[in-house]
Amino acid sequence: MNEYEIFKFFLSAPRIERYLFAKDFDEELCVKLYKSNLNISKSFHPVLGIFEVVLRNEIDKVLQLYFNDDDWIINQQNGFMIDPELSYFDPYLGKITHNRFIFNSVEMSKIKILKKSININSNRVLAEQSLSFWKELFEKKYYKLLKGRPIQIFKNLPQNISRVDILNQLTKIRKFRNRIYHNEPICFKGNEVDLKTPLNIYNSILNLMKWINPDTQILLKGVDEVYASIYKIY
Repeated sequence: MNEYEIFKFFLSAPRIERYLFAKDFDEELCVKLYKSNLNISKSFHPVLGIFEVVLRNEIDKVLQLYFNDDDWIINQQNGFMIDPELSYFDPYLGKITHNRFIFNSVEMSKIKILKKSININSNRVLAEQSLSFWKELFEKKYYKLLKGRPIQIFKNLPQNISRVDILNQLTKIRKFRNRIYHNEPICFKGNEVDLKTPLNIYNSILNLMKWINPDTQILLKGVDEVYASIYKIY
């Protein structure tokens, strides 16, 4: 089998055919595009990883001060995470529904830690939280309960940027991150090769980090190869 046939056999025809179609059924270019997509995805890993750690740590600092509690992420399971404001009547279900996303995320993290036979502490619980957890703190209900504290991490926030703007950007980054972590293509718009989305996500990450503190850009020095990997396709 040639290289294309090997890719098709082991990765499945439906996964490969999109790349083949985008390259006018040129099998060699199809394989090159598939590899390029993988390399772009790979280049995002350190950038996404650093961004998530910075976001997590800065929100943690703000909420430690707000609650005057280094262990807020555990202790607030009896606080804002179960506030009555998070309960609402769902007309489709015909009953009261309780939003327990944040509470449940913490609880699942504690169970996961215990399964590793190690002690639960706030640092370990914090480290287990996904980008969805931190994004959720910018949703209206949680944001209101926290008196708008999450947005205080952005010390250099432009005046025209609101909570909703931050939420929207974090939502897009989370969805993009999930595509990468599930080995989904990120180089298409429809059936055409289009790298505007990766570039927009990359710029969103840089902006959010800069709004937190411009010095965070130094963290990416030597590990950020996103632009280089993207422009290899062009």
